[in-house]
Amino acid sequence: MRDNQVKRSLRSGGVSVGSMVFEFSTPGMGRIASEAGADFLVFDMEHTGWSFETVRDLVASARSSPVVPLIRVPATQYHFLARSMDIGAMGLMVPMVESAEQARLIVDSTAYPPAGHRGAAFGIAHDDYTSTDIIAKMQSANDERLLIAQVETAKGVENADSIAAVDGIDVLWIGHFDLTNSMGLPGQFDHPDYLKALEAVLEACRHHGKAAGFMASSIEEGQALIRRGFRCIAYWGDLWIYKQGLQRGIEAIKNTATS
Repeated sequence: MRDNQVKRSLRSGGVSVGSMVFEFSTPGMGRIASEAGADFLVFDMEHTGWSFETVRDLVASARSSPVVPLIRVPATQYHFLARSMDIGAMGLMVPMVESAEQARLIVDSTAYPPAGHRGAAFGIAHDDYTSTDIIAKMQSANDERLLIAQVETAKGVENADSIAAVDGIDVLWIGHFDLTNSMGLPGQFDHPDYLKALEAVLEACRHHGKAAGFMASSIEEGQALIRRGFRCIAYWGDLWIYKQGLQRGIEAIKNTATS
């Protein structure tokens, strides 16, 4: 099984930076992101309406590059978790994680026995269709999977320490819009209660040796997050990066034409 360099970096206290994919379901995404220096891509199923067939193709093409392909599933349900791993994802992002029990279900659903109850299928996408030793494959799959629990509710913050304590969870990821909504502070990212919640998650990660994650919408925000202690950063998403780059170029050309 392929080594997960993102997981290894985070486990050793390092930083990994990637991006999220919401809009462009094209086979070049993995290669493009890898050439840009991304460590990982998260292909989103929560908000895009993408089917398993779509993300299967995206993950397959990404696996031909050094980038680590991850899937954000829409819910904590076995068929989303295990099937995403079967189609080749090297890890998962799971939304709305609010308890250690839920975190343990994520771990259990994505680990082969005896560590968990993931159903066995070999010689398929996740093991690159190879016919090698299945015992070694199961151990490697368990060791190399990257599991990201999104903390994006007040209850999740309250239970952040117990979530971070679950063996097998690698990253606690702040879902900042949902978190402020849950706290009754929609979009108030400077509010003291929200900032206190961020610190609670960071402290839980420090206490249990896990990485804290966040999606940054600008270079400056990403840099500030790193300084604050976040170590797993997604630099925005494909559609917003494209829009921003296109807008800047068009505005500059139009301004030249009218000057």
